[in-house]
Amino acid sequence: MDIRQLRYFVTVSDEGQITRAAKKLNMAQPPLSQQLKLIEDELGTPLFIRNSRSVELTEAGMLLYERAVSILTQIDDTVMEVKETGDGLRGQLSIGTARSCGVAYLPERIQAFHNQYPLVTFRIEDGHPHEVVKFLEDRLVELAVVRFVSDLHLSYESKTLHIEPYVLFIPSKWEWNASRTTIHMKDLEDIPLVMFVRENRHGKYTAFQDACVKLGVKPNIICESHDAAMIFSFVATGMGAAVMPKSTFAVHPSDDIKTVEIEDCPLRNKTSLIWDKNRPLSKGAQRFIEMF
Repeated sequence: MDIRQLRYFVTVSDEGQITRAAKKLNMAQPPLSQQLKLIEDELGTPLFIRNSRSVELTEAGMLLYERAVSILTQIDDTVMEVKETGDGLRGQLSIGTARSCGVAYLPERIQAFHNQYPLVTFRIEDGHPHEVVKFLEDRLVELAVVRFVSDLHLSYESKTLHIEPYVLFIPSKWEWNASRTTIHMKDLEDIPLVMFVRENRHGKYTAFQDACVKLGVKPNIICESHDAAMIFSFVATGMGAAVMPKSTFAVHPSDDIKTVEIEDCPLRNKTSLIWDKNRPLSKGAQRFIEMF
């Protein structure tokens, strides 16, 4: 069994179908099927349960998949290290980020890094926070910019980029006393709220609602969304107010929205750059961390 066959095996496992895997590998299906059979013959055990349209891993197949992914990752990392040692920084650096984090922290740093290391290219994978963490766990990215590092479950190293308060964003069209620049958490019971929610492995989650429960506050939530741009559009139309980290407004500015400080809000938004401490980082990733 060689490296090429391991890549074939992993691709078929990931795609769950030989036809799709052959297309992704840019090869015909019969030769791919033949390579899989050669691997099974060599190991003396079936690796796949073949259905009419798909394939599933056997117990032996799952064990080989786990080992194969580890081996291929080590090979790829080694090849990159050798290239960087011989020719200087080159290759592609992949970064995961939520959109608001990416806009705030990446453009200027990527531009400065590219000016210094022009042979390095970038690939940005954006998504909601739980998706970004999954990118890192699945090794689709080397680095990630995320919020709420404390509730992540993977083994990671981190570099804190910013800690900020939550504030109340209100529609400019509301009749609001201009001298009232701050409020208290209890005041939120009388204000219709559009709430940002996110998903994690346990389902829907919002740190704000957890804080309200601890303080005995019953917020008047009239709408929920996991998209910050959508929430700000609702606020701008006058539908309701929103409690969000202060910096999110910089990504979605609007003259139709005003900011009010919440004096006793216990929440603090922590934005961090994180990476898997059990995975050797490319030199490009190591140098990029130094940009922060």
